[in-house]
Amino acid sequence: MKTIRIFYAKQSNQNRVKFAVFFTVLVLCNWTAFSQKKERDSSKFVFYPDKILIRSNLSSQTDAQILEDKEGSNLDLETNNSYKVFLSVDYKFIGFSYGFYPQFIGGNKDEDQKGKSKFSEYNFRFFLGKWLQTVDYSRVKGYYIENTQDFLPDWKPDVDPYIQFPDLKITKYGMSTSYIFNPNFSLKSITSFTEWQKESAGSFIPTLIYDYKRTSLETTTLNAKQNEYDVSVGAGYFYNFIIHRRFYIAPNLTTAFGVKIINSKTDESGIQENEQDNYFLTTINGGLKMGYNSDRVLFGLSINFNSSFYNETKNQVVSNDGSFGLLYFGYRFDAPKFISNPVNKISDKLKH
Repeated sequence: MKTIRIFYAKQSNQNRVKFAVFFTVLVLCNWTAFSQKKERDSSKFVFYPDKILIRSNLSSQTDAQILEDKEGSNLDLETNNSYKVFLSVDYKFIGFSYGFYPQFIGGNKDEDQKGKSKFSEYNFRFFLGKWLQTVDYSRVKGYYIENTQDFLPDWKPDVDPYIQFPDLKITKYGMSTSYIFNPNFSLKSITSFTEWQKESAGSFIPTLIYDYKRTSLETTTLNAKQNEYDVSVGAGYFYNFIIHRRFYIAPNLTTAFGVKIINSKTDESGIQENEQDNYFLTTINGGLKMGYNSDRVLFGLSINFNSSFYNETKNQVVSNDGSFGLLYFGYRFDAPKFISNPVNKISDKLKH
């Protein structure tokens, strides 16, 4: 089972991790409070201070895990889904998104062949002056081996089921801290849409990324668990071309380098094995966004790609690659007082 060891993680210490995430965000909010003191130039931006933006996003992103083996067959783990739906709410400097697999789009009529997959994701984002802090949590359960033919020579497509891992679970806690160098560039105008940029501009945006991922798998003969800790530093550039005041085209590219620390424990038929390894991690992601914005309605699409990889051994490369499209539609409306009052109080305290 060495070839799939890399996909297992641990299911423990959940409360402590959640507390650590909350505490880190709280400290960061106080540390960056000084950046809220300076008012931004209204001649370069359109602000929506009293508007809440709600958005629905349809994404074709999948959750694939690939182990490339130069001396044997690759292991291609896939989830049985075609789309993700994200529902987002953004107001002033705070944003929240929830993502899930929709069962009503096309359905999953092939669950007998590929099994059933589940997905949920929660994302929080905080714009504090030139700083952007994100916190996210995601959980994926249920994979199948897309290249089952390589492991079962007599396997027949459309007749025999794929090799399935219905209890393979991957849970991830992620955080990132970014700094926007150019004060004339609005990252909000292409992410949270709580403001709009009047003139074309771009910015260099360095990012510190720190993730914790745990994976677990239990079968009749195998109990495998693994913890992964990633810390990376990325260098990115974002640009927003404004066309006829209402339209935009925004390319972006970020490259990050860091370290991955893995602690794993397997129990296969009573034989236990513990391992700890360190790897050099490379991540590349980017894309192209385009869309339309008005005071009330906005919509658009984006084309995205991401790739992360590291060498597990000299002949084995573990990668997580993908490209996907995303459609979005959003609407702004006046914020009710039960939301605006507490947020305004927090904003006022951050300015002092």
